Amino acid sequence: MDSGSSEPQPLVALVDALRRLPGVGVRTARRMAYHLLQHDRAAAENLGVALTHAVSRLRHCERCNGFTEVPVCATCAHPSRDASLLCIVETPADQNSIEATHGYQGLYYVLMGRLAPLEGMGPDEIDFGRVLSRASDGVVQEVILATNFTAEGETTAHYLSEALRSRGLKVTRLARGVPAGSEIEYVDAGTVAWALMERRPT
Repeated sequence: MDSGSSEPQPLVALVDALRRLPGVGVRTARRMAYHLLQHDRAAAENLGVALTHAVSRLRHCERCNGFTEVPVCATCAHPSRDASLLCIVETPADQNSIEATHGYQGLYYVLMGRLAPLEGMGPDEIDFGRVLSRASDGVVQEVILATNFTAEGETTAHYLSEALRSRGLKVTRLARGVPAGSEIEYVDAGTVAWALMERRPT
């Protein structure tokens, strides 16, 4: 922001912090900051406390890489989940979308990103070695690639498919019921459920 701004430094810092959220520009961030400070200070304080607690308490699950407070998350530890199925997603939000279909009972691995060379996100940054190790535990029989149908998601799926099939694993991909160029997080549960049921070999 402009170093010559007449706004108080704490306000400038808050706006800069809000700008880091996806899809939030300077004007939107400033409106959010003004609203919280002028109309809902209790919500502002709650937001601060919730963020502090989340940052200090959450870690990555040792099995799926999702967020959890304990070493192994509740999904990975659940005895009724089918450990022979492993669904690879880009984000926790994508996992939530698949869970919302109530049609998948396997386990997950959350990449926390996707291949994007222009953004400096390569296989090492996503730690593909850990993904391959998790899928090759001797229990997993099928890996479902549920990365998004964007250019980066397709590249990620292709890279993983080659590496996983070379290890003798069955690899499938969500069906094209999910529109090309879309992100799973924003697709309705019925479409995601159909794409999961109609998944195809890669």
